[in-house]
Amino acid sequence: MKKIIALIPLLLSINFNSFSDKKPLQESYPVDPASVKQTGVPEGVITQYKFKGSKIFPGTERDYWVYVPAQYKKETPAALMVFQDGKNFSNVKRPSKMPIVFDNLIHSKEMPVTIAVCINPGVVPVVKEGTQPRYNRSYEYDGMGADYAKFLNEEILPEVEKNYNISQDPNARGISGSSSGAIAAFNAAWYGEDTFRRVYTIVGTFVGLRGGDGLPTLIRKLEPKPIRIFLQDGSNDNNLYGGSWWDMNRAMVGSFKFSGYEMDYEWGEGGHNQKHGAAIFPKAMRYIWKDYPKPVTTHYENSMSKSLKMLIENEKWELVSEGHGLTEGPAVNEKGDLFFTDLGKSKIHKVNKEGKVSTFVEESGGTNGLAFGPDGLLYGARRDAQQIVAWDANGKMKVVTKGVKPNDLVVSHEGVIYFTEPKTKTLWMVKKDGTRVVADYCGFSCNGVMLSADQSRLFVADYGGRFVYTYQLKADGGVAHKQAYFHLHIPVNGSRSKADGMAVDQSGWLFTATEMGVQISDQPGRVHLILPPPKGSSQITNVTFGGEKWDTLYITCGDGKVFKRKTNLVGALAWKAPIKLDKPRL
Repeated sequence: MKKIIALIPLLLSINFNSFSDKKPLQESYPVDPASVKQTGVPEGVITQYKFKGSKIFPGTERDYWVYVPAQYKKETPAALMVFQDGKNFSNVKRPSKMPIVFDNLIHSKEMPVTIAVCINPGVVPVVKEGTQPRYNRSYEYDGMGADYAKFLNEEILPEVEKNYNISQDPNARGISGSSSGAIAAFNAAWYGEDTFRRVYTIVGTFVGLRGGDGLPTLIRKLEPKPIRIFLQDGSNDNNLYGGSWWDMNRAMVGSFKFSGYEMDYEWGEGGHNQKHGAAIFPKAMRYIWKDYPKPVTTHYENSMSKSLKMLIENEKWELVSEGHGLTEGPAVNEKGDLFFTDLGKSKIHKVNKEGKVSTFVEESGGTNGLAFGPDGLLYGARRDAQQIVAWDANGKMKVVTKGVKPNDLVVSHEGVIYFTEPKTKTLWMVKKDGTRVVADYCGFSCNGVMLSADQSRLFVADYGGRFVYTYQLKADGGVAHKQAYFHLHIPVNGSRSKADGMAVDQSGWLFTATEMGVQISDQPGRVHLILPPPKGSSQITNVTFGGEKWDTLYITCGDGKVFKRKTNLVGALAWKAPIKLDKPRL
């Protein structure tokens, strides 16, 4: 067992460039003065620790090292820098010489007083002698999603904070790594709910090992995040089964430029090693910590993404109401009052224009979706009571149709009701005369339903897949020509979009509530922008437009919260007159 564990540093130091189709170069770089011990510069202290008992990566054990600068005082919170493959970064004999660089840069005030936490990847030890331990490095580092960020923020860092006073301000927190440790560093900042804002990546593995090749697209499509990043790579980096490291690092830079991030980079001709990255390590630290404590921010003025036109810079999600069960069915009447359902507690609530929340219906019969009609009535899909009903302004209810188990609904300007029944995979239509007919046996997990702004098409979300289906509406209100039309993004660790409620705006954009957030698609069915759930909240369940000028986006969430956000868009409400749309760019 001890012999096997002893091999780990050797495995981590393997130069995988030897497996590529390019010949390694003899690399030589100038030495930055900050990488050399300087006379009169106080030295920090490095302490080694061991961590076991992870719930996020169960069974793993690992060493980690904490560097504490000489200038640290316990009464003052220190900045933080996290490094993957921690043994390499904590050791002054390794290429980056991190402790020496930090001593010099902190002394020269080119970076703040910073504690560094250097963490090794986890290993699950063997139970029987002679068998193989499980090496978790690729699983933890190359894996997409929030798991590694949660591991840092919920397990390792709380352990460190028992002994050291570390700032909780994300602006005072940075993270770095090399190769797979580099993509782990970026993902921790990207998925970590704004807990790291400064990133340095060395020969980053942004390729198709565990979904990293999708990052350049997501960076362009997700709302820009307040992250400053410095990237390093060389033209002789790996070119393997998962892709070209060199090509993908340049693709990442292109995406950061497109979205307006604070970003810098340096390219060389080196291979898959830390030689160049270590040589410019002081330069990278100076860049990611420059102007501190001035905060790292988003820069919509530099962005070419749709966020520039759709969103208002510095306008964030604002909490409208909380403390409910699962909230759903947001709907806004002509006065601007918002109504939403509490599916968990079987109630319907009302939020007036002044923001006061009151209960509109005490017992809703398990109502999920809500929609106003042109008659001013509030229609509801009473799932438990197996009815479509309508309430007047005083809460008096009438039954429209019964004997079904509806989920969501929409009412057209002409008073035709369309609703979904997921259990039977059926799309229903209630005609103006009250007759209920099957519009389509969908064959998929039909959920949210919405009309296009011109009311020529009907959109139906597939909760269990990745598409929003579109139907053309016939003259009699029936549907035809079904297509799996809107191509949604799926979480990297998931198999379905969980597409739920929808809304449209007056330009023809479709807004779909999904597990990843609100996905905004153009008329031809392509996602341009994704708005993630608000920090600390769960999956968005539904979306609608409201506000004085119909420019405020309202969302409901699975954890009983409702949020709003003002935008540069104007919503199209189904109960209003249809809006003529311009032909989209195809």
